[in-house]
Amino acid sequence: MSIDQRPIPPEALPPGWGAAELCDDRFAYRYRQPPIELVADRTTTDHSHPRLGLGYCWELRYRYSLRDRSISEAIGLVSTRRAAVEGLLESMRRVHERAESIDDPFDVTTVLDRISLSEIVPDGRSDGARGGNEA
Repeated sequence: MSIDQRPIPPEALPPGWGAAELCDDRFAYRYRQPPIELVADRTTTDHSHPRLGLGYCWELRYRYSLRDRSISEAIGLVSTRRAAVEGLLESMRRVHERAESIDDPFDVTTVLDRISLSEIVPDGRSDGARGGNEA
């Protein structure tokens, strides 16, 4: 991915966020304090409903370090790259708004727990559960 094709232009990023990795099938943004990384990864749709005909989707997750370990937690799955960009931007805004009150990495889970993702990928379970977090 060239610099001109950044999924999120630098001027659209909330303060404290910067690009960490930019590829065609993956992009990540890092926040300085608390140190957290938000990632969008293009992945296969093993758990989506087969009638949708989706060959891939985007998995959103966040990563942080806890002592000597790197922890990765899911935010949700979305069906398009655009929805992945919107989901990451919303996640960035939430973290930025609450950064001063985030005392440890586990607080990030609470902040990101209610992210509303557009174009969520159905997972095909009979109970009608969605493949991501609900708002």
